[in-house]
Amino acid sequence: MIQVHTYESYEELSKHAAKIISDQIRIKPDSVLGLATGSSPVGLYRELIRMHQEDGLDFANVTSFNLDEYLGLDPKHAQSYRTFMNQNLFNHINIEIAKTHVPSGIADDIAAMALSYEQAIRDAGGIDLQILGIGSDGHIAFNEPGSDLDSRTRVVDLEEQTISDNARFFESIDDVPRQAITMGVGTILEAREIILVANGEGKSAAVSDAVQGDVSTQCTASALQNHAKTTFILDKAAAAGLNIWIEMAPVTMHSLE
Repeated sequence: MIQVHTYESYEELSKHAAKIISDQIRIKPDSVLGLATGSSPVGLYRELIRMHQEDGLDFANVTSFNLDEYLGLDPKHAQSYRTFMNQNLFNHINIEIAKTHVPSGIADDIAAMALSYEQAIRDAGGIDLQILGIGSDGHIAFNEPGSDLDSRTRVVDLEEQTISDNARFFESIDDVPRQAITMGVGTILEAREIILVANGEGKSAAVSDAVQGDVSTQCTASALQNHAKTTFILDKAAAAGLNIWIEMAPVTMHSLE
């Protein structure tokens, strides 16, 4: 079942997503979080930083696993996802860096690293709460259209749409890596709870396909229909393609089965 929460603005949806995460940490201080990159979660990370600094939200015992990383980028590269996480969250909270995990894009043996990443998640007890964004073509993490829905952490080739979408983060589209290492759809689905955040009309078709379309490898986010506890947290623009009634209120909640 997918539950859908809609909000008037990106700021409001970010605050709601952050509250779900903070509630998880307060209930279980040693929570294992699955984290995402890209523009969608930046607002919720900003709110988590505020909660830490102003409300005392404690990350000291939290462990995190990121979804993916570009192949070939050094962790210190300005556009690596390790740099992204440090700048947008880790450097501003009291999490132990040793407990933050981002796949390595420069490991000598990437296949072995992928297996060890899966093992590290298992050794940590599995992911309690996974944060996701969604690509304009319906992909989650870097599980591009055509990915197996039981896939595990692995190297993938990036589609031209993904390269184009991500070019805004680089000086030139030619600088965007053509491969990445990513958690698989099967890996993601093992999280005990999942929240997906999306905003803007550019995500509305992907959201509609994920929630209302058939479960298909062509929209890997559609696999979330088979997860026991998934919530989509959207602004009105991202929710515009859904066949549900949305009233003009700050928050509306709908369950779609």
